[in-house]
Amino acid sequence: MAKVEIRNLRKAYGALDVLHGISIDIDDGEFLALVGPSGCGKSTLLRTIAGLETFSDGDILIDGRLVNDLAPKDRDIAMVFQNYALYPHMNVGANMGFALKLAGRDKPEIEARVGKAAAILDLTRQLERKPAALSGGQRQRVAMGRAIVRAPKVFLFDEPLSNLDAKLRVQMRAEIRELQQRLGTTTIYVTHDQTEAMTMADKIAVLNAGRLEQVGRPLELYRSPANLFVAGFIGSPQMNFVSGPLAERVGAGTIGIRPEHLAVGRDGDGWRGRVAAAEHLGSDTFVYVDVPDAGRLTARTVGDVAVDPGDEVVLTPIDDRLHRFDAAGLAL
Repeated sequence: MAKVEIRNLRKAYGALDVLHGISIDIDDGEFLALVGPSGCGKSTLLRTIAGLETFSDGDILIDGRLVNDLAPKDRDIAMVFQNYALYPHMNVGANMGFALKLAGRDKPEIEARVGKAAAILDLTRQLERKPAALSGGQRQRVAMGRAIVRAPKVFLFDEPLSNLDAKLRVQMRAEIRELQQRLGTTTIYVTHDQTEAMTMADKIAVLNAGRLEQVGRPLELYRSPANLFVAGFIGSPQMNFVSGPLAERVGAGTIGIRPEHLAVGRDGDGWRGRVAAAEHLGSDTFVYVDVPDAGRLTARTVGDVAVDPGDEVVLTPIDDRLHRFDAAGLAL
C-alpha cells in the first residue's frame, strides 16, 4: 500500500495541452475514481501515473518516492485494462503468473501466489482453462488476478467494466470494491460512468478538458458541487438547470435542482407546467414537465405517480436543495 501524490502535472502533444496542472493526493489504501466525459484526459492521467505516457511538467510520487523517470516495471504498480489483455494460448494460471515468471520468481512461489489469488477471485476451478472458454466476468477476474499476484503498492484500473453487459457491470463493481477493501491496496480507477464512481470510490476527482474541476467524497460532490459542470455530471438523472427570470429572483445566474428534489403536485406554490411524458419504472417515476421560463424539467418521484402527458402539474423545489451558480458557473 502507498500514498500517491500528483503535483501540478501537465502534458502536451505539441501545442495541444491535454493535462493542465493537475494536483491530487490519494491516501494510503484509498479508492479514487477519475471521472469525466470521453476525451477529458482521465486515461492519459492514469497512463502517466503508470509510466506508460511521458508528461511535460510536474511530479508523481508513490510511497514518498519520486517516480518521474522510473520505468513502469519499477513503480510497483499493476494495471488492469478494459480489454483484459490476456494471452489466448495460455491457461488462466499461466496468465495470472506470467509477470512473476518474467520477474524470475521460482515455480513454488508462483503457484502459491496464483492459488491464493484464484481462491480470492473464485477462479480455482478455471485455472486450467483458456481465456476463450471463460465468460466476460471471468476474464475480468483473471485480469484482476494477474494484478493481485504481484502484490503491488497501487492498482490502476482503466475502464475495466466497459465491455460487460449492464447486469454484470453491477455485479463486478461490487466485487471489485469488496476486493479492494479486503486487500487494502491504494486504487485509482478510471471510468466515464458516474454511477460506478459514486458506488465504488472513497473519493472522486472530476476532470473536464484536462482540468481538475473538483475532488471530494461522493456525497460531497453530490450535495455541494463546485460549479455547473460537476453539478451536471454527478447525479442521475442529471440536475435541472434554470436561468433567466426564475434564477434572477434568487440572485443567481443559474439555479440547479436535482430531479429527486422536485415534488410533483396538482396545486400550491411552485413552478406550474404541463407534463410532456412520464416513465413509470415501478419503484420510481420520471416526469418530464414543460415549464414557462424554465424549459423542460425532470422530476423523479418515488413509486408510481398517476400523471399523463398533457396534465397540468406544479413542481415544488425543496428550498434547501436548490443550488445557485453565478454568471461564470461557479457555486454561490
